[in-house]
Amino acid sequence: MTLRILTDSACDLPEALARKHNITIVPLTFSLGDQEFTDRSSLTTQEFWSKCAASPVLPQTAAPAPGKFAEAYKKLAAQGATGILMIGLSRELSATIQSAETGAKESGVNIPIQFVDSRSASMGEGINVLAAAKILADNPSITLDQLAAKTTEWCQRTRVFGALDTLENLKKGGRVSGAKAFFASALAIKPIIEVRDGKIAEGGKERTRGKALAFLVEKVKTAGEISNLAVLHAQCDDLNLFVDQLKAVYPGEIIVGDIGSVIGSHTGIGTIAVTFHVK
Repeated sequence: MTLRILTDSACDLPEALARKHNITIVPLTFSLGDQEFTDRSSLTTQEFWSKCAASPVLPQTAAPAPGKFAEAYKKLAAQGATGILMIGLSRELSATIQSAETGAKESGVNIPIQFVDSRSASMGEGINVLAAAKILADNPSITLDQLAAKTTEWCQRTRVFGALDTLENLKKGGRVSGAKAFFASALAIKPIIEVRDGKIAEGGKERTRGKALAFLVEKVKTAGEISNLAVLHAQCDDLNLFVDQLKAVYPGEIIVGDIGSVIGSHTGIGTIAVTFHVK
């Protein structure tokens, strides 16, 4: 049996890790004005953030068309896959998994395809994709049903906490008023967000960037026995400092990934976050 793992680009997995673990990534798209772009390929990260800063509105993100998933399934089947596990961006945040399910029906492939809702986003989704890849590598005779069940267990143990550097993107998206964003900026307030039950929820607020980073470190420190810690960031100058702070409380490997255009469209430049699995 040859099982393959597929996900969407909102997972923000570094390309090197995706290649290493033979993971197929189907890209979402986003538009700025009347221009449409493909996540991960149309713009460099710097170009994306420059365009966002110059735009009065947020980029509009969209799930991949079912046909994009159908193409991916056909390709994997042609390569000898006997089953496919698709792990996707939370259904509470996107229609991506629904599109993937429709694509499976359209593809006509004669192999089973299972779908797992990561209940998360960005590297919160990504660490579950990696967990599935490692389970498969360690248990090559595992069935697709077993792999899906074990991956679902990991998804239920995922935590994500992030510190936003600005409310500008939330203001553009109509989530907060211009006045609130102005006063938050003037007072140096840094909003904390959390992924909870598959949705983005308010996790608190800190008065300075330093305190916001300390809040995230404390979440890691007090979470008990954890694994698969990852840091995700959007062009953060203090990334190395933050990773060093985490190393003081977590002895394992720390994966570092960029927040891509899909998630970054909503959180904004300067966002930094941690995600991990609890026991």
